[in-house]
Amino acid sequence: MSTCASFITSFWNDQLADHGRQYLFLVLVGFVGSFAFIRISTRLMRSPRVPWWPGSVVSEGGVHVHHLVFGIVTMMASGVVSFALLETAFWYEVCALLFGIGLGLTIDEFALWLYLDDVYWSKEGRASIDATLLAVAAMGLILLGAAPFEIHADTAWDLIGTVAVTLFILGMAVICFAKQRLYHGAIGLFVWPLVIYGALRVGKPNSPWARRFYGERRPRLQAKSERRFPPDRPSERVKERFRDLIGGVTHEEYQARLASSTRNQKAGS
Repeated sequence: MSTCASFITSFWNDQLADHGRQYLFLVLVGFVGSFAFIRISTRLMRSPRVPWWPGSVVSEGGVHVHHLVFGIVTMMASGVVSFALLETAFWYEVCALLFGIGLGLTIDEFALWLYLDDVYWSKEGRASIDATLLAVAAMGLILLGAAPFEIHADTAWDLIGTVAVTLFILGMAVICFAKQRLYHGAIGLFVWPLVIYGALRVGKPNSPWARRFYGERRPRLQAKSERRFPPDRPSERVKERFRDLIGGVTHEEYQARLASSTRNQKAGS
């Protein structure tokens, strides 16, 4: 027990506090913890095997209060309090943890921001899983010491060069996002060869980039994009299984599984 406590103390002091990363670490812990809890909770809510698990929060008028509301309020409160207690290290750490908790609850319904519709268990709702993985990856890289941009301003030419490189990398990231190469764009902000690779490669067939620059204007590129990104490609199947593992299957697949299970039980009886 003492060895474990010593390891935790050493990790906190040497790896986090000495580098000023303890607050981001607490944000990440709160983020991952609240996201994991709310995903487990929502999966239990729709399972007929655990009727004792509390359901969604619904007002007397029938309004479903989404958990992102609680996340936004938590982030707002922790942010305001952290500014008020900026010089109080303990409470600032508490606020960082609370901010991460609120962030996890909010990002879990990222698809609701995007589509302005309750698509939590639909195909479109998978955007929340992708947003969560990107956020965890970005915070993890920063904790490991990676920085998206480093400003060097020893001379005017250093500043000009830094700004030019920064704008170039941001431009490449925007192209990646427009091509729906999200991981290339997000992780590439920290590992710049990746963002350049993603920007130079063909975009996905239904991406904003493809709609603007492919299609009838450049049918060869459209055809190349469709060959490169078929709906049933192996990498997409792996991603879908990973999304199922983290966030649960879509409503359609879940209902199909329930129906199949019911048929099997009737056949067995």
